[in-house]
Amino acid sequence: MAKLKPQTQTRRVLTYARPYWRTLSLATLCLLLSSGISLSLPWLLCDPVNIMLAQKSIPDLNIFMALIVLFFIQTLLSFAHNYLSGAVGQRVLADLRVGLFSHLQSLSLHFFLRRRTGELLSRLTNDLAEVQTLATELPVNIVRQAVILVGGVSIILVMNWRLSFLAFFLIPVIIFFARFMGRRLKALSTAVQDHLAQTTTLMEEMISGIRSIKSFGRETYEKERFSQQTGKTLAIMLKRLKISAAFGPLMVFLGFSTACGLMWYGAREVFLGKLSPGELIAFIMYAVIITGPVGSFARLFSKLQEGLGASRRVFELLDTVPKISDQRDAKILPALLGAVEFDRVCFHYIEGQAVLREVSFKIAPGEKVALVGPSGAGKSTLIHLLHRFYDPVSGGIFIDGQALQGLQLKSYYDQIAYVPQEVVLFGGTLRENILYGKLQASEAELISASKAAYAHEFIMAFPEGYETLVGEKGLTLSGGQRHRIAIARAFLKNPRMLILDEATAYLDNESERFIQAALDNLMKDKTTFMIAHRLTTIQKVDRILVFNQGRLAEEGNHEQLMAQQGLYHHLYTLKQADPLAPPQSV
Repeated sequence: MAKLKPQTQTRRVLTYARPYWRTLSLATLCLLLSSGISLSLPWLLCDPVNIMLAQKSIPDLNIFMALIVLFFIQTLLSFAHNYLSGAVGQRVLADLRVGLFSHLQSLSLHFFLRRRTGELLSRLTNDLAEVQTLATELPVNIVRQAVILVGGVSIILVMNWRLSFLAFFLIPVIIFFARFMGRRLKALSTAVQDHLAQTTTLMEEMISGIRSIKSFGRETYEKERFSQQTGKTLAIMLKRLKISAAFGPLMVFLGFSTACGLMWYGAREVFLGKLSPGELIAFIMYAVIITGPVGSFARLFSKLQEGLGASRRVFELLDTVPKISDQRDAKILPALLGAVEFDRVCFHYIEGQAVLREVSFKIAPGEKVALVGPSGAGKSTLIHLLHRFYDPVSGGIFIDGQALQGLQLKSYYDQIAYVPQEVVLFGGTLRENILYGKLQASEAELISASKAAYAHEFIMAFPEGYETLVGEKGLTLSGGQRHRIAIARAFLKNPRMLILDEATAYLDNESERFIQAALDNLMKDKTTFMIAHRLTTIQKVDRILVFNQGRLAEEGNHEQLMAQQGLYHHLYTLKQADPLAPPQSV
């Protein structure tokens, strides 16, 4: 991705606040009024101070009551500004999070295979919070400080121009430190976000791999690994903290130094009768008020650099173009018949390492096809291409005579179902997981699909039935139960084409019997592609495609391939001789 200039990044971030311009405008109005009152208070205090020093009558002090009312109005305006700008900030954060989440779903499978989960989670949380600050909080605060600075400078210039120039000595000094420290903070903030992403990744890996960690007794090893990464993150955060923490004390020192200088020179002006005591106090208050925005600009500049560092990481994701998407002239697939053709399809994940080589075959509607071959022969890759997780490097895939790449993905996915070998369920209820196949299905359809998948009986054995929570990734269920839930989901979808990725692999005999029966029901009248493992499944299909080293080596039904005495015959007889042979062997 081309590196964006800071100005371009800032404008792009601010576009996320544009839909809420009315609320922001109201917040800004409250801010301006509140700042105006703040600027008026020192001026209004001149007379009360002179009254006290002149020892005039007590009734003259009633002006302080008016100041209390003014303070109260300012409080209300500040509350309105803080709430409105904060609400916009939270809405912008929500929009950013939904937008990034939606974009991530549009990216190809290849993208996720090259990224770590923890890193993506960090960008969805830590980085987005920084971008939200950049989009809403910083602009409003910059406006506030600018109003106070410009207003304060204008007032003190009118009051006493000689004192004003003494106060202005502070501004270039702070600007120098802001520029110097801001550059360093930007680099450190980006490094902090990168290290936080790595830390989040380690936490995600620990939680998802807790069984393996405990099984191998690697708690100490994982703790040391996490501690090392946390230590690296802490070191960089402390460097950033050292710089940002220096801003406050430095501004206080410069502010008090300036105040002392102003008191010294201002007292001389009072003694000479050129300035009243009230005006001197008001001037010093304005000088302190001016010091605040100047110091705040330095801090805001550092926050701006932090936000730009985080936004770069967010925009890097948002600017990632999906490799698999609808073409501009993509056609809606009508009712799927199920005819499939691979025409000289070639594919590789890594340049120069071919996984499929010149694969060609034609499948008729409703035909049941098994894919067999040694491990690494290209079976799973073919399934991924058929599901359009990837596109071929060359050659073409045709569905009912139309190029798969020219079809609208949704219209295609609405008519197919995929049952993977490793079934992952969502962390809701059994009902929610089955309804994923058809969100608006009726209760009767739900139960019918569950019965067809031989899942209804074990579901009703749970105390809460279909409302049973399955836990994260469905780990509270057995492997066979998870597969039957996945098959029930496919039944509910009622697809025209099925893609089965070794759906019965690694299951015990009883689970296999239930799942095979469910699959037999599901495959009726549907074009079906399956990566075969169980021999009983292989013998029942209409056609077997045998792959070897990325090529279609043999093709035919069980009897035809056995008669050829080629690779399939070898794999089949090997499996018969050793039923416990690894499942990759067929």
